[in-house]
Amino acid sequence: MIHRLLVWILVLLAGTASAQIGSPSAGGTNDLVILKRADQLEGLQSGTEEIRKLIGNVQLQQKNVLMYCDLAIQNLSTNVIEAYGNVRMTQGDTLSVRGDTMFYYGGTRQAKVTGRTVVLKDRKMTLTTRRLDYDLNTGIAYYPVKGRIVDRENILTSREGYYDTRTKLFTFRQDVRLVNPKYTLTADSLLYNSLSKIATFQGPTKIVSKEGTLIAKDGDYNTVSRLSNFQRRATIETEKYTLTGDTLFGNNASDFYTARGNVVLVSKNDRTTLTGDFGRYNRKAGVARMTGHALVKSITKADTLFMRADTLWSFELPNPKLVKGSKTADSTYRRLIGHKNVQVFKNDLQSKCDSIVYETVDSTIYFFRDPIVWSTNYQMEGDSITALLKNNRIYRMLLRGHSFVISQDTLQNFNQVKGRTLTAFFAYDQQKDRSDIDRVIVEGNGESLYFAVDEQNKMIGMNRVLCSKMTIRFADRKVKKISFYGQPDSKLVPPKELKDTDKKLDGFNWRIAERPTRARLLGLPEQSSGQPVSSGTKPGKNNPAPAQASATLKREVPVGEQKFKGMLQKNATSPAEKAVGSPGTNPVRSSTTESDLERELNKKPVRKTGN
Repeated sequence: MIHRLLVWILVLLAGTASAQIGSPSAGGTNDLVILKRADQLEGLQSGTEEIRKLIGNVQLQQKNVLMYCDLAIQNLSTNVIEAYGNVRMTQGDTLSVRGDTMFYYGGTRQAKVTGRTVVLKDRKMTLTTRRLDYDLNTGIAYYPVKGRIVDRENILTSREGYYDTRTKLFTFRQDVRLVNPKYTLTADSLLYNSLSKIATFQGPTKIVSKEGTLIAKDGDYNTVSRLSNFQRRATIETEKYTLTGDTLFGNNASDFYTARGNVVLVSKNDRTTLTGDFGRYNRKAGVARMTGHALVKSITKADTLFMRADTLWSFELPNPKLVKGSKTADSTYRRLIGHKNVQVFKNDLQSKCDSIVYETVDSTIYFFRDPIVWSTNYQMEGDSITALLKNNRIYRMLLRGHSFVISQDTLQNFNQVKGRTLTAFFAYDQQKDRSDIDRVIVEGNGESLYFAVDEQNKMIGMNRVLCSKMTIRFADRKVKKISFYGQPDSKLVPPKELKDTDKKLDGFNWRIAERPTRARLLGLPEQSSGQPVSSGTKPGKNNPAPAQASATLKREVPVGEQKFKGMLQKNATSPAEKAVGSPGTNPVRSSTTESDLERELNKKPVRKTGN
């Protein structure tokens, strides 16, 4: 008892002396490290410096910092502590550091902790490393070797890092890896706020989850809400799709994304690609919308379809033809919709119209509002047009309302057929690799005008027929036979008696100059097509196309438009698509005001459930 009492008296005397002996480093604090307790104390002398050795249950204090260890060497002159064994340091009631060895510089309040395992803890985070430099003045901890941070949601590792204990901001460098139960993020460098749970990165970054992979070079990511803001050409890749844009805003939780600038959306299953200036994509609903130079490319073995419009939609819908247990048929099919200034190019079909619907499930294309279709040397117009494809080649065309078909023969004459409704059947010539009209069925107010030629391809005359119903058969792009039903009114005009006014039916308008080309749709330089034009005024730079209205402009209410709207009403933008977007930004819209189609899409459910 007497020996232990003497030790405690020496400790108290040393603590009193420490308040008077020694001075801190230049520019440092005037607060010396105070000895609170120790089992043993030994005084050491090293030149002019006063040093003491503290053994067993050592406890030291400077301001609100407490230090614990098994053995400490305290330099009272320099205010430096060397601590060994079960080293622990606490700052207030929020932060603690553990290690095997610590050098503490009281003048500058710098702590260097090393050991097999160094642990820094605050209320919501644990940092584990082998070396830690901690500045108590700034609250910044630095680990120059591999470190591991664990909070409630994430595990982060890196080869080097900083932690600001005041702002709760981490800076990670080299081989950064963030692991969450729902995804894994890897990056070269990363800033992570443990309060807001937002990760900010600059440099190549990848986020992998069961939904897909996000790749970006700059941006931020909320690790809790999974909202993302990616810059500098970002990409999201799923099992079925790839979406790329100069900027990419997304919600991984709801699988909804918006992209801006050189946007590319690729469907891997059917090799369909949508491009534009601004795109929205709802992966769960299977809905994509593209505006601004919007273009869709649908690739097949036989041909590729290009479609351009002010606005393009792509809907992935349940396949109604799917048989349960089938492993060959796709469970879904695609519906493509174009609105305003639609242009279509396919090797055997080109078109212009206001709105279009392409149903891939039965290879049917619906053209609405002033549609005009070209196929080889044929031009077809109507209030509405339906094209049916087989093996990706046109085989039937249905024209409804003010139907008008024009074909130009080798003598530059125009064969013409018009009527209320018109059905054209096409036959594919494998040797010539083209589809030509095989026959045309006209119903209601039928009129035909064709030029008869002999075997030497010399014109015999022009035949003009009026009949309520007729069938016209073609061979090698020439009229072969006409069948009339009822009482036809027919007239054959010899070549010498023909006048230019006799060569055209009412409403004739040869619009070959408007015919879309692949280069025009893709924005590439065009070469001279060499296409023949009307024998009258030739459309061109000096002589524009005739301004007279075509047959399709004569009606006031488009035939079949209700059917078009009915198709669109089955699809709409999801609530998530309305809610999510880049903060403070407005979606890019086309130059036109919101259309009926957009309003329909924005208020109806996205898709039906089930088959």
